[in-house]
This record gives sequence, structure tokens and C-alpha cells, in this order.
Amino acid sequence: MTKKTDKSKIDAHNRMSMDDLESVLLTNCKLIMDDPKMGSVIPPLLIHSSPGIGKSSIVREVAKTLGIQLVDVRLAEMESVDIRGLPSIDKNANGDGVMKWNAPDCWPRDPNSKGIIFLDEITSCDKSCQVAAYELILDRKIGDFYKVPDGWYIVSAGNLTTDRAVATSMSSALANRFLHIELKEDPEQWIKWGIMNEVHPSVLGFINYRPEFLFSMENENLERGWPSPRSWERVSHMVKIYENDEHILRKMVYGLVGPAKGLEFMEFHKLNAKFKSVLDMMYGKIPIEIPEKNDQIYALCSTLIYQVWRGSDTADEKKRITGFFKIIKELPAEFIMMCINGALYGRSKDQSASAARTILAHPLYKEVMEHYRKYTK
Repeated sequence: MTKKTDKSKIDAHNRMSMDDLESVLLTNCKLIMDDPKMGSVIPPLLIHSSPGIGKSSIVREVAKTLGIQLVDVRLAEMESVDIRGLPSIDKNANGDGVMKWNAPDCWPRDPNSKGIIFLDEITSCDKSCQVAAYELILDRKIGDFYKVPDGWYIVSAGNLTTDRAVATSMSSALANRFLHIELKEDPEQWIKWGIMNEVHPSVLGFINYRPEFLFSMENENLERGWPSPRSWERVSHMVKIYENDEHILRKMVYGLVGPAKGLEFMEFHKLNAKFKSVLDMMYGKIPIEIPEKNDQIYALCSTLIYQVWRGSDTADEKKRITGFFKIIKELPAEFIMMCINGALYGRSKDQSASAARTILAHPLYKEVMEHYRKYTK
């Protein structure tokens, strides 16, 4: 008897989170670094996603983490000759003229080198450019005059054809050369990334409060600014630059995420600005005061998470952590774990492990968790 497949459980898009994609890239690159022959065994990867999700950022971060080279090629800006190269006239041993192909200088040459060849915007390039990339992607070579060094992993990325981005359908011949995954937008993981990458607490708090605004193309003017992980990161930069000039900041935010989402963010940002006294609360200089409205509590939590690891020295950091626990103990139960999880990430990826140990070993951690469990039974 043939077993029926439950089609409702099939992920037709093969979606993957940011953390999972990073894990796959790290694993595959390490395998190739340890055994360069694996470069011809592990299939090249094609990352599909909507624009602004962070495809290229993850690839760059993995190369940086591993300390390997990155050749970042934007195929939409190239012609087929930029991939395959150009011929020149040379002479053979008899002095007869012969044609010789010359590979572009962007491709790695050192046989002992290690890195990632990142073919970005592959769904946005001309068909002739895609065809020129066939051999490089599948056979790791171009003709008989260039071979990709064994220690290099080939990764590509492209926008979805459904998102009104610059994207064209891919031929079946090219598609069959890749392992395909679709990167999904994930507010929780983006917030984790933001905590470790100096994203402004107003932006982190707002996405925590309105996670559906991390990526939104519906009812947006896609020819102007609209919300995406990339545009929210840029909003963070603008907040830091124009924090003391609300009029200009508002224009910057509207230009990045659109007026509708921008208006909501600016109102949230003004709430967040009211919590500049949070540090005094953490130091015990003023009484702990918990706001009643949820949006205000989100703003308070984002500021707490931002401040906890920014002490000037070890003694200052200990004061902040103790104050952090005293404040979150007074929060509604659903916000306690949000704050603890945020603090566990630390200020950077390198600090995450030590930050988690410090938080979990703190004398007040057990007390706060007992309080949390009491109200969640």
C-alpha cells in the first residue's frame, strides 16, 4: 500500500531562519577548509529571499568569523564577458597566431587560499550572464583556462520574483545546479542580532512591540522607503545621528520605512526617550517605576537590555546587572523572560557565552525566576 504524503506539512519554499543559515554556511565552509576536496562534493548554495532581509550580510559575517576571503560579485552589474573573460591573440611554438582566453582578475587564483565566492543578485542578472555562470557553479571552472581553488565555497543569492524586486525566473538548467533555501524574516532572531550589533534600543523595542513591521511590503509604496531589516538598521543609524533634532529625524525615518510605519516608530521613540532615567533606576538612585501601558513597557525593556552590558568597568557592570534584576522582578511576567533572553546575548557575539554565564550565575537570577514561575503557574 502506498503511503500518502501529508502535503500540508511540506514547506514548498524550504524556508530557513537566519541562525540556521549561518550554521549551514559555517559548517560547509569549515568542512571545505579542513578538506579542500569537499568543495566539489558540497553543492553550491542559493539563498532566496525578499529584498532587505540580510542575505549578503550573513555571508559577509561568516567570512569574517572564519577569517577567510570573500569575493563578492554583483551579477546584475556584470556582462557575460565579466564572468568568462576575454580572448587575446598569442603565438604557439611555430609562431602561428592562436586565441587564448583570459579569466577575469576577480576570481581567486592562489591554490592554497580559502574563501567564499558570493554570486549575488543571480536572479536579477541578464540571461546571458546566468548562462556564463553555469560552468563556474557546477564544475568550478571556466573552460580549460581557469579552475576555482579547492578551498573555496560557492554561494549565490537572489530576490524573489513575487516581490516586485529586480528579479527574473531562473532556467531549470541553472536551478538544478544549486541547493536552494529561502531565508525567512524572523523578528526574534533579528532582535538578537540587533542587540549584538549596536542597534538603537528604540528600534529593538519597537520591533519587539510590533514584530509584523520588521518586514512589510503590503500597502507600501515600494518605489519609496518601506520596512525591511536593512531599512530598520539604517533607521538605527539615523536615530544616533539626529537624536537631538526630531524634525530632521522624522524626515529620515519616513524616507527609510515610509510615513505610516515611520509615524508609529517616532511615537514609540519619544516614549523610549522618556526612559533615559533607567540608568539611575539601575543604580538605585531613584525608585523603580514600571509604566502601565504595554508600549511603554516594551520601551523600558529595550533600554534595560541595551544598558546592562555597557558599564565603564567590572564594578559598574555588576551594579547595572544587579539593578537590572531588581527592575525586571517588578515587571509583568511576560516581559521578564524577554529581558533575560535579551541580556543573555551580551553586547556582541564574542561576549554571548560569558554574558550568559554571568546572568545565570547571579544571585538574583534564581529569585527572579521563582517570582516568574509563581505568576505563570
